[in-house]
Formats: sequence, structure tokens, C-alpha cells
Amino acid sequence: MNNRYEIRLTGSGGQGVIMASVILAEAAIIQGKNAIQSQAYGPEARGGTSKAETIIGENELWYSKVNRPHFLLALTQEALDKYLGDTADDAIILIDSSLHMPENAELAGKKVYSLPILKTAREEIGKPMTANIVAVGAINKLAGLFTEEALQAAVMRHIPRGTEDLNMRALAAGEALAN
Repeated sequence: MNNRYEIRLTGSGGQGVIMASVILAEAAIIQGKNAIQSQAYGPEARGGTSKAETIIGENELWYSKVNRPHFLLALTQEALDKYLGDTADDAIILIDSSLHMPENAELAGKKVYSLPILKTAREEIGKPMTANIVAVGAINKLAGLFTEEALQAAVMRHIPRGTEDLNMRALAAGEALAN
């Protein structure tokens, strides 16, 4: 990882992209890196477009805005269409398999993965609300950002008590999707 790794997670309100972004920032801190996390969402708390960003660096981070993300996650078609265009030339793009890549998308040099994140949360884990944790597992597997221990610790710090097993299964399912 260079000194600044930019991650943008997008979807709709209620899909947990903000919490996923917080977990990624937490994992970076656990591993002794610096991290900045920010979020934005439409006027609708649930159902509107949401965007969360995490910047990770070895050194101090002086600028908190993501310019050209190295990693983009899109869980809705609207989010994919809106945010695909400004990714880094060598970006990793992870989309839910229910989405369609725009035909005019400039993808040269980019690594694109289409994985059933939402379906896995719904059908394999049995809880659609775990899609964000499934995504976190896949993101880490694809980008190789954190140790398994750091990522698990970060997840455990941000989930409700009594859901530990459920969320660890979701994390493992996301990692398995990205193999």
C-alpha cells in the first residue's frame, strides 16, 4: 500500500456502508496505520443513496477527501452509475452481482469483481442486514489491507452484543466469495 489508500463504499441507506467504512478505518488503526473516515447520504435515512469513505495511510493524513478511490464498492445500480467514473486508473471495483456494468464504462487497467454480496447475506447468512460485513470480508480479501485478527477485532467493536457468531459467519462468507 502506498502512503494513501482511498476506499469508497456506496449503496443505499440501510445497507450498512457507513458502518463498513467505520470498520475498515478501525482495522487500520488496530494495525497501527492512520485512517480517516467520512460519510454522506441523501435526505432519506433509509433507501436514499449513501456513500462512505475511508482513507488509510502509513504516515499522517492531511487531506480528508477521497479524490480517486483505489477501491470502489457499489451495492446499488444508482451508486455504481454515479461513482464509477472517478476511480483510480488501477482501481479495484467490487459490485454486487445483481448490478450491470455500464456499457460506456472505462475499465482499462481496473480489476472488476461481481460477487453476490446481497444474496449471500440474505440466503447463506439468513440476515440481509449482514451484507455490509460480507462486503468487508470480500474487500479485505481482494485488497489485502489487514490481518484477519485486526479485521475481526474491528468488526467485534462495532456490532451489537449477541450477534458475534452471525457477523463472524458473514465476514468469513465475504472472504470466501473473494477467493
